[in-house]
Amino acid sequence: MKASLKSILTLTTLFFISACGADNSADSAWRKLALNNTVLLTLPHGKVVIELAPQFSPKSVAQFSDLTKKGFYDSTKFYRVIDGFVAQAGPKDDSKKDKSVPLLAMESEWNTDSKWSYTPVQQQDLFAQQTGFKDGFAIAYQASNNENSSKAWLTHCPGTIAMARNNEADTASSHFYFVIGQAPRYLDRIMTIFGRVVYGMQHVQAIQRTEVVEGDYAVDHRDFTKIVSMELMSDVVKAEQIHIEVENTESTMFAERLVKRRARESDFFYKKPPPVLDVCQIPIRSRRVK
Repeated sequence: MKASLKSILTLTTLFFISACGADNSADSAWRKLALNNTVLLTLPHGKVVIELAPQFSPKSVAQFSDLTKKGFYDSTKFYRVIDGFVAQAGPKDDSKKDKSVPLLAMESEWNTDSKWSYTPVQQQDLFAQQTGFKDGFAIAYQASNNENSSKAWLTHCPGTIAMARNNEADTASSHFYFVIGQAPRYLDRIMTIFGRVVYGMQHVQAIQRTEVVEGDYAVDHRDFTKIVSMELMSDVVKAEQIHIEVENTESTMFAERLVKRRARESDFFYKKPPPVLDVCQIPIRSRRVK
């Protein structure tokens, strides 16, 4: 017998309440981003807004923010841009500018306790025991018999921004990358994700690819996409600030949207897909506000 949307909603809402600890039905459906926690990236072809995640990667966010305030990234280029994968930027390797930045310890996962909550999405996906959302960010979760040693981590969904590094774990510094293709979830837990694009993803996708098909002419480094400027939104001239609200993933309204997306009740789906909901295929809505 096919479960009705109402019964699915009831079961999932109970699961949501269990994972989150309480019903958030009174919460707003939208959350305004703080100007000192967003970054305005200006590319030659458009503007991009990044939400930082200091609650998950505090040291990486602090260093990235400090470099941004100093104008460190201005005029640097996206030098490693692979279609369907990542767009990576930073100063020239081993340059004086590159070596001036201290190395960062990995911030790829964190311990949780019994009071930690999130909005669940999928059980037993290919890479984690559980996926979900926390503060608008896609996360994965691994429970432990010891309530204080369960672990959670951010996932490599399209639009996330993370620190690049060398082979050794604690070697990130200033180089970063955007995920621009299919979610490379195999990088979860071994890289530090510290933010996500909330506005202007089409401009990130338009960054010049630096990798070419075998046999084609190489892309001249002079054609690599340059960062015109990178600023904390709180430092941007008031008339040019971009104010963004994002969907509140802790609200019951969002949990109900997940249920409907999983059920695919629309008549368009004359053949119903399995009730699978990939955490990286759930767009978190955003909007500009004055």
